[in-house]
Amino acid sequence: MPQSSGEYQGRHVIVTGGTGALGSALAHRLIEAGAQVSIPVHDPDELRRFALASHDAIRIVEGIDLTDEPTVERFYRTAAEDAHGLWASIHVAGGFAMKPLLQTSRADFVTQVQMNAVTCFLCCREAVRAMKGGGRIVNVAARPGVIPELGAGMVAYTASKAAVAAITQSLAAEVAKDGILVNAVVPSIMDTHANRAAMPKADHAAWPKVDEVAATICFLASPSNAVTRGALVPVYGKS
Repeated sequence: MPQSSGEYQGRHVIVTGGTGALGSALAHRLIEAGAQVSIPVHDPDELRRFALASHDAIRIVEGIDLTDEPTVERFYRTAAEDAHGLWASIHVAGGFAMKPLLQTSRADFVTQVQMNAVTCFLCCREAVRAMKGGGRIVNVAARPGVIPELGAGMVAYTASKAAVAAITQSLAAEVAKDGILVNAVVPSIMDTHANRAAMPKADHAAWPKVDEVAATICFLASPSNAVTRGALVPVYGKS
């Protein structure tokens, strides 16, 4: 689903988790299509691996904890004011943990809910508040979040990503009347350096590439997507 050159021209897009593998691929596609991209950063070390940090179309905002409600409110309000509006908000930020149930503490469970579900909820809410006259929201769920049987050995992660899927579908119905289309992509394991290192014997060729997943997100967040809402779009590749 390639975006035409300039399709995002003059449009402001927020990308949480924008310095990671998928976020970087997204940022590259968005600025090529003409977008101005705001990226919240919590840990300054993230910027060391982010090649686009100094690009004119990228605005980095440091010190942003996406689990903290006042911080998220302030970030979205200021970002929208500085860019004279907000067209799309794409929520890649999150975390992963894999532990059997009996080794998962309450703190482990709460951490996954905070990193995945709470960040998604807060960013969705503030994005809706900032969007005037319509816009697009794209969340990132996960395959176990929509097929929980695949979440054996990672109950906390699975539950937190199931919450992301539920937020997506319920919010999509709530804000459609405002011209805001809300969707989520549902990746399987993506082909990243970190995942290859963690699973060296896996069939890496079957994994979806981050640029391919980014292309699907960019379509869902674009003006070309005029009707799709409430979708949990599988991006599994051949896996």
